[in-house]
Amino acid sequence: MAKMDDIEFHSLIRNEVEQAVNYHDAEYAGDRIEALDYYLGNPLGNEQAGRSQVVQTEVADVIEQIKPSLMRIFAASDDYVKFEPRGPEDVEAAAQATEYVNYILNADNEGFAIMANWFTDALLFKMGVVKHVFDESEKVIEDMYDGLTEDELTALLSDDDVKVIEQEEVQYGEETAGPEGEVIPPPTVYNVKIRKTQRDGRIRIENVPPEEFLFNQRAKSLDDCRFVAHRSEMTVSDLVELGYDRDLVERHAGPTEIDTLNEKQERFETLESQVENTTSDISQRDVLVTEVYIKADYDGDGMSEIRRVVALGSGYEIVDNEPYHMMPFSVISPILMPHRMVGRSVAELLIDLQQAKTAILRQLLDNIYLMNNSRVGAVEGQVNLDDLMSNRPGGIVRMRAPGMVQPLAPPSVADAAFPLLTYMDEVREMRTGMSKASMGLDADALQSSTAAAVNATVSAAQGKIEMIARTFAETGVKRLMKCILQLVQKHQQQPRIVRLRNNFVTMDPQAWENEFDIVVNVGLGNGDQAQRAAVLGQVAAKQEQILLQMGMDNPLCTLGQYRNTLVKMLESSGFKNGNDFFLDPANLPPDVQQRFQQKMQQASQGGDSVERMKAEAEIQLEREKMMAELQLKREELEMKMALRKQEMEFEAQLRGLEAATGANISTNIPRA
Repeated sequence: MAKMDDIEFHSLIRNEVEQAVNYHDAEYAGDRIEALDYYLGNPLGNEQAGRSQVVQTEVADVIEQIKPSLMRIFAASDDYVKFEPRGPEDVEAAAQATEYVNYILNADNEGFAIMANWFTDALLFKMGVVKHVFDESEKVIEDMYDGLTEDELTALLSDDDVKVIEQEEVQYGEETAGPEGEVIPPPTVYNVKIRKTQRDGRIRIENVPPEEFLFNQRAKSLDDCRFVAHRSEMTVSDLVELGYDRDLVERHAGPTEIDTLNEKQERFETLESQVENTTSDISQRDVLVTEVYIKADYDGDGMSEIRRVVALGSGYEIVDNEPYHMMPFSVISPILMPHRMVGRSVAELLIDLQQAKTAILRQLLDNIYLMNNSRVGAVEGQVNLDDLMSNRPGGIVRMRAPGMVQPLAPPSVADAAFPLLTYMDEVREMRTGMSKASMGLDADALQSSTAAAVNATVSAAQGKIEMIARTFAETGVKRLMKCILQLVQKHQQQPRIVRLRNNFVTMDPQAWENEFDIVVNVGLGNGDQAQRAAVLGQVAAKQEQILLQMGMDNPLCTLGQYRNTLVKMLESSGFKNGNDFFLDPANLPPDVQQRFQQKMQQASQGGDSVERMKAEAEIQLEREKMMAELQLKREELEMKMALRKQEMEFEAQLRGLEAATGANISTNIPRA
């Protein structure tokens, strides 16, 4: 089979793009415009003059309630993903891959903002799309060097990226005389002006607006898509900077099809006639750029391969055509539909409820307006109509007889409207899982309930949110992390030094030969924060016991795992950087690790003797305490006996003295 010629390939690309545009305009564009209108609370189009025109914002309220829960699940820490090793030899490489991929998402890109916008697109527009590519950028700088020696100039020009723009030879100093009287000329130095090209490559992740993403009609997932495309606008200056011919680019500059898309106009709230891109500077005019990834048998070998094609303008003139290794997009939908790449959105579950609640609220407000400014009946000819029509506080209405004006009070609909609004809230809760109880706001529902009943209510209400989070994790987020790893393994040829946890670490993806299992860290099924903290505390206590009794070489727990438990306890309390509190044993110097292991082994070997010595010490302490108490009592008794003996001798002497003198002396001496 012959290779596909340019005309045939261009026809294939144009046909695929136009079919996808027609399909998306018919299938998704109208739904996305409607969802955005309801999210922004725009008028419904059925408003009547003189009536209430309030709009209930049910879609926006529920989506903004779901987003904090999703971001707390995914972004509670900076570790969005964890790569699990498939064998013992992959443990270190998997740990490095985990740290590096998370670093790329958080440091090289705005990870939190990307995730938040990605989830919002999915909740509102049925699908959220991110694009991930390896961006090789070049930066040209000019610099001046004065007084360079020939060796220094040679070393400077040894870099292929350095080019000399201007060069000047200068004699430095004065002539000198040699030992034999010869004249030695002054040394020559060089003043040069250079232009240096700095090349850098980074993984670039960006959110793609849903109206700019195209795919073939029968696609069930990105893995079986035969065609995907990203239609966007780039300025002439940006395209020329990327290396495209200026005359070719300027030929396609001007208003683009994307400018006139209703979705884009709705997003920026512009009218159809307000087309941007009217600047007089042609370098800042927009060009329609269609970046196509298509599976095609371009080389005629009978096997389809992915090709990356860049086409300019509405005629899709091809300016790039090269093989590629993946579809560089990740797509998520909150509610999966079997055998379809795009599922359902949360917004479409709520649009009819927003319509109904808006109608009820408008009727209720109109009823209140009529009750406060009710119609009146007046007897013709008996009332001054000018006074009656002038509705002002304290105004006087002149009438010829009492009772000529009667109010026509409308009945109140509040008794029927409020139960109906409550019913609508219950329907919303059944569809989305969002309720006051799930957010801890309904004091009446939670105050008189037991702890078990409250936990059951909250868990049941959060089930749908957890389902959405798990769907995001196992589909688009997992693919995003896998693609980031593939991109760095394919394109990053040189090691890169990055700063991780206050340490500079060298990352070399070329050393990661094997693939890893991917676990997206979303924290589902682990209970609430208090439960996780309690479990981690129990795990830490067990790990301490194992390390003390069985030593460092035990088959159950390592010191690094114990440190990880402590770090997780800190993360559950809101502290993201565990290195502020605990060092990583793997980063300690080898001599420190060896000394510590020896101490731990000595402690573990003497673990039983230590416990026995501790028990014997306690027994000895009790024995010494008892002996001390006995000795104290013995000495106290001896002192009392000696004192009594002295008293008896004194009394005997006193009686002898009384007998000799005949006086009663003992009555004047106080007793002790």
